[in-house]
Amino acid sequence: MGPDGGLRALPGRHAGRTLHVDVVSRGWQGLGPKSREQLAAIGIHTPEDLKAHDAFDVYARLKARWPAASRNLVYALLGAQEGRDWRDIARERRTEVLLHLDALGLAPR
Repeated sequence: MGPDGGLRALPGRHAGRTLHVDVVSRGWQGLGPKSREQLAAIGIHTPEDLKAHDAFDVYARLKARWPAASRNLVYALLGAQEGRDWRDIARERRTEVLLHLDALGLAPR
């Protein structure tokens, strides 16, 4: 451990640097920092917060605020809620997700 509580890098390219483990990312499978920042902006701060909401409603709120939000985000939201890889969700549930998005008026045209 480094003097500031971070982890010390192994010898090599990053030797001498202190790495900080992003503890917050635990439970956010498939959701990167930008997605977590957007979720926080709509009041979802923890994986438990996300699990307490319908993924499609969360996606609709994000899409309303950030129209460029990709359809992959809804797969990632579902994956994070279920502890699964978003690509598996996309592959296995694509039709179901698209039909649900269509019912919400959010399906791609």
